[in-house]
Amino acid sequence: MSSTPLPGIGIRYDLTTRENRRLSVIAHRDGDRTLSAYRKEDPDECALSTTLTAGEAEALVGVLMPSHHSPNLLSTTELGLVAERIELSSTSYWNGRVLGETRMRTETGASIVAVLRRAEAIPSPTPDFRLAGGDELIVIGTREGVDTAAAILGRA
Repeated sequence: MSSTPLPGIGIRYDLTTRENRRLSVIAHRDGDRTLSAYRKEDPDECALSTTLTAGEAEALVGVLMPSHHSPNLLSTTELGLVAERIELSSTSYWNGRVLGETRMRTETGASIVAVLRRAEAIPSPTPDFRLAGGDELIVIGTREGVDTAAAILGRA
């Protein structure tokens, strides 16, 4: 990926795909985006060019990189369940409190199935397990349940 400033217009981003196709996006200063694809046989000849509003560009990003493909996502199933790592911040309200106080399963339907602390893994933590800042919690549930769990755990 390379970028080229376009004075008065915005920035052009160029990418050559694995199939040796050139794509470019011009990020206009007003938020619009111009997406262009070039011919494989002649990478200087534009085969397609379309301008997207900021909302359309955001929708396209959502299709290309759906939120359920986050770096914390461990797995997903056809049953609609996801497993994700959620880090507990040292400033979290839950730092130093016991897991049962979160009422995680009751409030979200999601379950904390393990905690990663430094080099140690704690499988199936009990309700009296004391959480600590820096813990990575392995949470399993629906996408909505895991997102709600992340919001609860992020509470300061």
